[in-house]
Amino acid sequence: MTETIVGLGVSPLEIPVLLGAVALVLARWLPAGARGPVTLAGAAAVVPAGAALIALGVRWQLVPVLAGAAIALLFAVPPLLRRRTGRPTRRAPWWLALPGSAACLGLVAAGAGAAWMFPRPVFPEPSGRYAVGTTVLQWTDPDRPETATSDPDDRRTVVVQLWYPARKSPADAERAQYLGRTAQEAHVVSRGVAGYLGIPGFLLDDAPRARTHSVFDAAVADGGGRFPLVLFSPGLGGVRTQNTAWAEELASRGYVVAALDHPYDSAVVTLADGRTVRTRIRATGDPAEDERLAAGWTAVRAGDLSFALTQLGRLDRGEIPGSLTGRLDTGRAAATGHSLGGAAALQAARQDPRFAAVINLDGFPRDPDPQPFHQPALALTPPVDPGENPDYIPRLTQVLTLSTAAGYRITVPGAAHLTFTDAPLYLPPVPALVGSSGRTAGPRLTAAASAAFLDATLRSKPGDLATLLSAYGRLTVHPAGKEPGAGESARPDPAPDAARSGEPVPAGAHRLR
Repeated sequence: MTETIVGLGVSPLEIPVLLGAVALVLARWLPAGARGPVTLAGAAAVVPAGAALIALGVRWQLVPVLAGAAIALLFAVPPLLRRRTGRPTRRAPWWLALPGSAACLGLVAAGAGAAWMFPRPVFPEPSGRYAVGTTVLQWTDPDRPETATSDPDDRRTVVVQLWYPARKSPADAERAQYLGRTAQEAHVVSRGVAGYLGIPGFLLDDAPRARTHSVFDAAVADGGGRFPLVLFSPGLGGVRTQNTAWAEELASRGYVVAALDHPYDSAVVTLADGRTVRTRIRATGDPAEDERLAAGWTAVRAGDLSFALTQLGRLDRGEIPGSLTGRLDTGRAAATGHSLGGAAALQAARQDPRFAAVINLDGFPRDPDPQPFHQPALALTPPVDPGENPDYIPRLTQVLTLSTAAGYRITVPGAAHLTFTDAPLYLPPVPALVGSSGRTAGPRLTAAASAAFLDATLRSKPGDLATLLSAYGRLTVHPAGKEPGAGESARPDPAPDAARSGEPVPAGAHRLR
């Protein structure tokens, strides 16, 4: 099926069904001379397009539209056929036809609204000079036990998806499916994420059917040089693919992005042996206990990031076979993450000096013993209401000012917690949920700001970084070594009007960032 049109949520094949259904319903109320042509035009649009949709697989959003169109056909076409054969026509009285027409229009409107609220994601075209390849790896750390299970022999395993600069693939090369390596895995992940969020699984059924701009196992780009690394940890319960648009944009600009699934934390992880591991994280509702638990989860994730960097070094040296051997610059690596993953990135940078930079996408720092670290740091946040979240900005400021390099915080106007992920591409455009900047603006801005920061810190690209970053929102700079309270950013963000969604958690659970 063709991709949906950004902003409408329907594909070109679905548009004739929508328009034809409306025409069939309204034909009953037109003058006699126009009634026949409009009915024929509506039927000519609905029947072939509807048959094609049924053959290709109807999205759940279009089921009400097809039902409304079918009902309208049953009442609109027979009178037209009788007239053409010379038989007397019988029309339902207006008082009976009016509620029927309203019901049909209601079905069509409900389907169109559902398609707009839950569209199939259309990923922004990467703007860099490289095509993008992707591959999935699985690594087990023999030195770390798996604390989420009771098996003393169980060792910590992570699933890592790489997006990397690639040669241009043939035009007919199949693009990678969103959320998984296979249709089955993508569907399992989609249902797992929906279950974690506490919403019916079918609402996200379009997401795993989307295609990205990557090609699985595409040939690595020519040139022989090494690419800087960007390691990414998703949000609490998040999955490795939750920032695919961001990862593809960075890969097209010459970075290798390594995004992690954290088993027993991510909503659902499919392992190489076919096992499906679901989250075991549960909030208690006790703020003090949840703070302690979150610190533990963050520490595990920070360890996962460092382990993944070690494995990428082995991959570069050829100790792990792969097409990226000799192409990974582990000396230029950034720890990044969203929400709890952003907190893990900050902690990983503090604990592991191999990381050269850190990006935190709206994550509340969870390190119980924050210490100075040497990496430049970037934090992206929505406007924060101090009355709703009084500790967030002061805590983030405290950590950023501990860096011996400069720290940058961008307050992004109109953003929400999920603005910095792929969520605006396929979740309802509710400002409190995904922000108010539209379907693609949030992912594009997140990638552009990240790229500007990474170009300066990992590639030493010339230019004033503060000036570049100020283009993406209200910038606060924490000069190296400045103590909390000594600058303009040691107070809570004064913007009181922005909604905060908090970290997605199971229904009824205490919200954690």
